[in-house]
Amino acid sequence: MDLRAALAARRLLAVVRGGDPVAALRTVLALAEEGIELIEVSLSGADALTVIARAHRELGPGRPLGAGTVLTAADARATHRAGATFAVTPGLGAGADTARQLGMPVLAGVLTPTDVIAAQARGAAALKLFPAAEAGGAAYLKALRGPFPDAAFVPVGGVDVPAARACLAAGATAVGVGSPLVGDAADGGSLTALRDRARAFRAAVPEEGPA
Repeated sequence: MDLRAALAARRLLAVVRGGDPVAALRTVLALAEEGIELIEVSLSGADALTVIARAHRELGPGRPLGAGTVLTAADARATHRAGATFAVTPGLGAGADTARQLGMPVLAGVLTPTDVIAAQARGAAALKLFPAAEAGGAAYLKALRGPFPDAAFVPVGGVDVPAARACLAAGATAVGVGSPLVGDAADGGSLTALRDRARAFRAAVPEEGPA
């Protein structure tokens, strides 16, 4: 898949990390039903590989599905076998390198200009600016885009609806959203409330068009 193009078109990446694998799967499927095309299942959640495998079967082979917190080569291989089509990492390392070798585009975690240079040199499809809120949010993103105007930044971490709007206005290609969107749904919380949050985010983050 062309991850950069998909992020530019959809502009919203949902991050699912849950303590209940059944609830996490339901969360993924509910988000997909609400029209959120790009979803990442973090390996830091309970039984995440099973969630990825079942989501891959439920959503169908043509649907993008990300694996998050891919740290090691073993993580990359396992998520690839489970059906993930792209990898998301908190930083650079063996997980990102192996994912690329397996044909999985990588949304690589960066924070500093040095990180950006290293990630681009290693072929990252896009750059996960993490942790976005703690790093200064839209203001820091705007400053970072000065020397890197063509980089595809995706702020992640503490991105709520106002922050999503601000980051996109500052030049983000897309935003990655975890708890402000998912809430407690992946731990067994209300799917109705999840759907309401999904609609609010989709209204705040309009898509550019088909990827």
